[in-house]
Amino acid sequence: MRLVADQLDGERGGETIFSGVSFSLSDGEGLLVTGPNGSGKSTLLRIVAGLLPMAGGSVRLEGGEPDWPDVMSACHYLGHQNALKPALSVTENLAFWRDYHGEPHLPVAEALEMVGLDEIGHLPLGFLSTGQKRRIAIARLLVSYRPVWMLDEPTAGLDRASEAQFAKLMAAHLEDGGMILAATHLPLGLEWTHELRMGQ
Repeated sequence: MRLVADQLDGERGGETIFSGVSFSLSDGEGLLVTGPNGSGKSTLLRIVAGLLPMAGGSVRLEGGEPDWPDVMSACHYLGHQNALKPALSVTENLAFWRDYHGEPHLPVAEALEMVGLDEIGHLPLGFLSTGQKRRIAIARLLVSYRPVWMLDEPTAGLDRASEAQFAKLMAAHLEDGGMILAATHLPLGLEWTHELRMGQ
């Protein structure tokens, strides 16, 4: 498969944030998006994921049919918010996302083990620390399969050990032929195939 963004323009509140942004990713490749605050990193990811309208240009996924007809169907999006319900247990949250997305991948218990939280599945999410909640959000990427991971500041709230653990999960996803588009101010512990500097 190949993810292609061609001459993308992005707006916020009617103001142009960026214009003419182009890139492409193939199986096993990752793109690191960097730049100062306000340069449009988050907006770019949301446009590519289909969560915001583009002001110009196009995004397409080549070679994904019939399983992945477009980028939206093919991607996991991990934004600033964890998209988890505080009143549900950890296991219930992950089971919801597994069932909602379809394409089950790892069992919930195994996904929790992969993020080092295999003993807290029974706890309400609201009881957890900020870092633990972020690790549960990362486990959400593992319970159902999507070839494209879009990650916006994915290590926010993580300690160094958890950052290293997440780097291994990202590396494994790329080795399995997945793609990653990540926006961050912080190093993520990977050798990136491509880098895009916003705000230049």
